[in-house]
Amino acid sequence: MQTRASSSAAATFADDRRNRRWTARWLLLVATLVFAMVVVGGATRLTESGLSITEWKPVSGAIPPLNDAQWAAEFEAYKKIPEYIQEHAWMSLDDFKAIYWWEFGHRLLGRVIGLAYGLPFLWLLWRRRVPRGYGWRLTGLLALGGLQGAIGWWMVASGLVERTDVSHYRLAVHLTTALLIFAGLLWTALDLTADRHRVPAPTLRWPAALFLLLLLAQVIMGAFVAGLNAGFAFNTWPLMGDSFVPPMLWDAALGWLNIIENPVAVQFIHRIVAYVLFVAGLWAIWRGWASGIADVMVRAGLLGAALLLQLVLGILTIVEGVPILLGVAHQGGAVVLLAAAVLYAHRGRDMRRVA
Repeated sequence: MQTRASSSAAATFADDRRNRRWTARWLLLVATLVFAMVVVGGATRLTESGLSITEWKPVSGAIPPLNDAQWAAEFEAYKKIPEYIQEHAWMSLDDFKAIYWWEFGHRLLGRVIGLAYGLPFLWLLWRRRVPRGYGWRLTGLLALGGLQGAIGWWMVASGLVERTDVSHYRLAVHLTTALLIFAGLLWTALDLTADRHRVPAPTLRWPAALFLLLLLAQVIMGAFVAGLNAGFAFNTWPLMGDSFVPPMLWDAALGWLNIIENPVAVQFIHRIVAYVLFVAGLWAIWRGWASGIADVMVRAGLLGAALLLQLVLGILTIVEGVPILLGVAHQGGAVVLLAAAVLYAHRGRDMRRVA
């Protein structure tokens, strides 16, 4: 009887390990799709394509225009919004198609992500293979993904009536939510695959927490830069024009709103946060190397490489006048940096307390 019970327990343990391993792989696949979504979103923004589709059709919107009449109807709808009237009245139908496909691809990728997450999750529930202790977390990620779709339309809607572009506040919410989903997917995958018997590294917690907090602030400021076209305010580095502190930094009429409404101030703050983030990253890297633990040192090295890459991309994006390719690379670099930061921060987690 004891042997049979031991065999049953071993089989259950093996099944649980297998479920955890495959669930982690699935989450990493979805995280990769979210990364692609953020990159395509950056391209959609920089090509001024985000307002080309003026309706939200969650189901029928998955099919693009299929004939001349449908293309003409989409173009006519676009002609009614302020962006076309004030900025894009020169567009032909072919010009419109070029921006339409970027926005359509962005929305289609969102639907693909929903299916890539939702269908496997339903299968796991049906087969009762959700790893023990992860049901509510996986459900929360599903709900956050659904909310992100609504946030996307809420953002687009802000640019269809009075504005010629979307609200930079709503853009910041949309981007931040995407990165929270990405981080949640990655963190959960790491929980599922981490060695419960690894050497603890609690000294990483505070530098990791500070770095992630500053990175969140930088993402928000980056969204403000994009939404206000603040990247074009000054295209020099390390100075802004002829000085470190630029002219027109403070508009008395705006008061404290300068920090979120004045493109010059927003770019300046984005630069300052980048410098502080770099210093915080150096501290985190030093703490990782000082631990003497091999895998911690590797994660610290990855964080350093991602941080340096993002710094270089940010500088090049500014001095080159925000070309589309560099702008997209810079937004993608933010996701890579977040992935490295999550990988580093997770190493400070005590896995003995995780189910």
